[in-house]
Amino acid sequence: MRDNGRVTSATRQPETAADTLPPRLIATDLDGTLLRDDKSVSPRTVAALAAAEEAGIEVFFVTGRPARWMDVVSDHVHGHGLAICGNGAAVVDLHGGPGSHRFVKVRELERANALDAVRLLRDAAPGTVYAVEQTYGFYQEPAYPKLHMEIPDSLAPAEELLSPGHRAAAEPVLKILAYHPEMDPDAFLTLARLAIGDRANVTRSSPSALLEISGPGVSKASTLALCCAERGISHEQVVAFGDMPNDVEMLTWAGRSYAMGNAHPDVIAAASGRTVANNEDGVAVVIEQLLTELP
Repeated sequence: MRDNGRVTSATRQPETAADTLPPRLIATDLDGTLLRDDKSVSPRTVAALAAAEEAGIEVFFVTGRPARWMDVVSDHVHGHGLAICGNGAAVVDLHGGPGSHRFVKVRELERANALDAVRLLRDAAPGTVYAVEQTYGFYQEPAYPKLHMEIPDSLAPAEELLSPGHRAAAEPVLKILAYHPEMDPDAFLTLARLAIGDRANVTRSSPSALLEISGPGVSKASTLALCCAERGISHEQVVAFGDMPNDVEMLTWAGRSYAMGNAHPDVIAAASGRTVANNEDGVAVVIEQLLTELP
């Protein structure tokens, strides 16, 4: 074991049944987890992912990113080439490369639920502004700040963007983004969950007060569970990695899970183990160790 002064690499809790089963699938978040802060994938991590696939372990990228932002890992797709995007709202085939991704599964946020969420959160936290993430389009309110890597397809109040008469009304809504310019991020998340209730699933992955609102029951964990069931893979055979609150359900569900050295406190509490930070190749550290334990 290597100690970096903050966390011990690949440290696990006392052995459980999952520790005795060979892993069949690795599920890893991207930003703050697999990716370094400069959004690169290190040579060590590339080699570790390839070695896992070579050993017969599937690798799923499980991220809050939309499909069109998956170019950061398109060069590292092996095997099936599937990714879970939008915090579980879509399963995407990455083989086509940037701009040619195929949606395999979509778990949309119904517009009625989205409108309820917008109204309830606007009442609970005045000053909240919104953007709408759809399968191919991105739309936002005029006051929504430039937080993303693209120009919105149109500007209008969220109620108009989500209306049946909007030009993209036939396109599924994957999630709503809600930003507050003044609130503490964790306090905003707690308030939103109380206000919105079971009409939608609310989480966050940004260091700012930016929330991600998906359909009821839609999360990284629930979509990963569906993908694993289709492959005959049990949760005990899954190893998961993450760093932010949107990873908590996935880390709790997986048989073995690792919080990054840079992880949010809620993630550390949810995971069964810890590894070093994303900039120190924490995912690769664990994968390399797992491969040495294979029969």
